[in-house]
This record gives sequence, structure tokens and C-alpha cells, in this order.
Amino acid sequence: MSANSVAFAYLIASVFFILALKGLSSPLTARRGNLFGMVGMAIAVITTLTITKNWALILACIALGGTIGAAVARRVQMTAMPELVAFMHSLVGLAAVFIAIAAVNNPASFGLPAILPMGSKLELFLGTFIGAMTWSGSVIAFLKLSGRMSGAPITFGGQHMVNLILAIVMVGFGLWFFFSETTNWTAFATMTAIAFVLGFLIIVPIGGADMPVVISMLNSYSGWAAAGIGFSLGNPMLIIAGSLVGSSGAILSYIMCKAMNRPFLSVILGGFGSEGGAVAAAGDGTQKTHRSGSADDAAFLMGNADSVIIVPGYGLAVARAQHSVKELAEKLHEKGVNVRFAIHPVAGRMPGHMNVLLAEAEIPYEQVLEMDEINSDFSNTDVVLVLGANDVVNPAANVPGSPIYGMPILDAHKARTVMVVKRSMAAGYAGLDNDLFYMDKTMMVFGDAKKVVEDMVKAL
Repeated sequence: MSANSVAFAYLIASVFFILALKGLSSPLTARRGNLFGMVGMAIAVITTLTITKNWALILACIALGGTIGAAVARRVQMTAMPELVAFMHSLVGLAAVFIAIAAVNNPASFGLPAILPMGSKLELFLGTFIGAMTWSGSVIAFLKLSGRMSGAPITFGGQHMVNLILAIVMVGFGLWFFFSETTNWTAFATMTAIAFVLGFLIIVPIGGADMPVVISMLNSYSGWAAAGIGFSLGNPMLIIAGSLVGSSGAILSYIMCKAMNRPFLSVILGGFGSEGGAVAAAGDGTQKTHRSGSADDAAFLMGNADSVIIVPGYGLAVARAQHSVKELAEKLHEKGVNVRFAIHPVAGRMPGHMNVLLAEAEIPYEQVLEMDEINSDFSNTDVVLVLGANDVVNPAANVPGSPIYGMPILDAHKARTVMVVKRSMAAGYAGLDNDLFYMDKTMMVFGDAKKVVEDMVKAL
């Protein structure tokens, strides 16, 4: 293909990527958005194959990677999607680092001069350190989300100062690499190694409750890493795709920060969570009492209500109860009950986790409302059914001095009656006791969410 044809093909692929993002902005068009993304990527890959002679090697790598990816995807449960996403981000970052190393080692193979120009060195520096930090940070996120590592913040004295010193030293070695007349492997390797360490240190102080924001933040990092390498390779497709991922991830991070009352700059720098906001004592030592009931009791209350709001959480995902919940909603509708679902922006372990689960069960989109759309309705609602959610309905967010003070929550506590389905009274991912569980209007129903909901359906 001629250079103009390649540029035109990449432009078409970019348009499909933009349409994909547009489609993914709404559940109603998400399937179409995914299709656009797949078509755009297919065009980009085919175009790239036309400008290389290493077809056999590239196709072999695609086949190998595709086989591994398909095998993993078939085995991963919906509850494990957050850590899978974190793992995928780590691979994008590591790929950027490997490409940068290859370009520094053999510039000619990438169409670069033997003596790298300063512009290329700057691009490689940016792509490398962002990619390295993305990889190591994503590994920590994966370990925390999968339970292989404690979700509590890991902090030590002078942590921010250590991070600052490492960042300055990393930039110093980057400048040494940048101004060296020949390829300075010492500066490049040292800068890369420090970036890997910095990625670990930025993520370890972030608590489990803030992991949804970390996921979107790392998504942004991986995009900027790809864009930086795209400039080095002179590949417009990589630049555009990386920029789209980086900017959309940054916007999502901002939205998530707003939903959690977190400073955006602190998220980008990996600083929040270290103040103790993500963990706290499960209580102040005061003995509290709660009221418990059965699935039959809950079914009776919902069956005689005019309006019911269902709040799904991570416990619903663990129990894989989304299909049972759909059946419960249908039974209530048959009785003339107005049923809606309330989604908190950070419910679950990643952005959109609950939306995906409900969409999988084919629950009508018009019944699924975001926090800002439904929060004002809780005070006029007869019954709220909380399924495996904890931190996102914790009224402690309204109490000055609380570790989560100021975090927007679903106002479930304002409903006339609240029913909470949980396995136990254990604290949520943030490590906080939930005052909602001890209110006079609240009834706890203990058990596996799927089993409890199925019993509710039978009772109805």
C-alpha cells in the first residue's frame, strides 16, 4: 500500500474507534460500540500487515496471543473481571516498554536514524516510564483485586517524599539519556528500573475501596504510554488510539473521583488512600444491635409495596444472582410494584461493573438508573433492597470526621423500609462498619444473595 493509502486506512480505523467510544457511553448502544471497535481494530491490524514483511512472525504472535486470551476469557467469571482488566493494562504498559527498548537497541528497524534525534529520545522516555509505571501499578492492582494481596493501604513514614525523590531521580536519568550524544544504556536502563519501582509505590498506598478509580487511572496511563511510543514509531494509528484511551480514561477517572469526593490530582499522583480514608476501625467499641428477618418476610414487604428500589453490589456479582434478581423484578411488576435499580458509580470493583451484570441478565435499561437520577426518589420509596452493597450506601459518608466523609452515596437510608442481603455483618471493602445496618427501619437477611433472592421469588 502507498503511504497515502495507509494513512487513509488508519484514518478510517480511527473514526471507528471514536464511534466505539461514543457507543460505549450508553448501555443502549454498547453492543454497537463494541462492534465498531472490533471493525476499527481489524482495519488497523490488516493495514499494518500490508506495510511489513514479517507476516509469518506477526500472525504467529497474533494466533498465540489470541488463543491465550480466548482461553482466559472463557474461564474468567464476571466477579474476576476487575482484576482481568488490571492485568490487561499491565500488558499494554509492558508492551510499550519492550517496544521502546527495541527502538533504542535497533533504531534502523523502526525507521529511525542510528543516532536517535532528541525528539525521538523524548518520546521514548515518556512512553517508557509511563509504560513501566503502568505495568508495575497494574500488577499491584491485580494482586489487591484478586485477594492475593491485602486491600488495605500499605504506607510508611515519608512515603510521598520517597516518591518525589524517585521521580526527580528518574527524570534526571531521563535527561541524561536525552542529552547524550550516543545511546546511553546506563541512563535509559536506570530510568526504566526506577519507573517500575515508582509504579509499585504509587499504587500500594491506595486502599481497596478506591480500586475502581485506580482501574480507570491505569487505563488512562496505558493509553498515554501507547501514544508516546506511537510518536516514536511515527505510527498515527497508535498515536490516535493511545490518545483516545488516555483521554477517555482520564475523563472517567475525573468522574469517579467526583463520585467518591477524591481530589483528581491526588489520584493521578497515586497519593490518596494514604490518609487512612480507605480503612478504618470497624466500630468505636459500642455494642450495636440489628434486626434480622427471612426471605419470606422480605418478599411480603416488597409484595405489598408500591415502589421498590434494588441496590446491587459486589455481593450480587459474587453470588451470580443477576438472573434471579431479574426474575424477582418481574414477579414484583406482575403485582403492580414499580421496581427500579440504583447504580452507584463505584459499585463493585470496576467502573460499570453492576451495569454489565444487569445487562447480562437483560434487565431493561430504562429500569437501571444512575445515582444522580434516582437519589432524590429514595425518600418517597417504600422498600429498598440492598444486595451485597456496603460502602456505597453507608450513611457514615454524611458524618464529619468519618474516613469516607463527603463521599456521595445512594441515600438508601431515607427510604421507609430497608432490607439488606449479606452473608454476615462483616465490614465492606473499605473496612468500615455501616450504620445503615443498625437502623430501626432496616432488616438484615443473611445468606447467599442468589439463594435468598430465589427464596423471595418462591414466596412471591
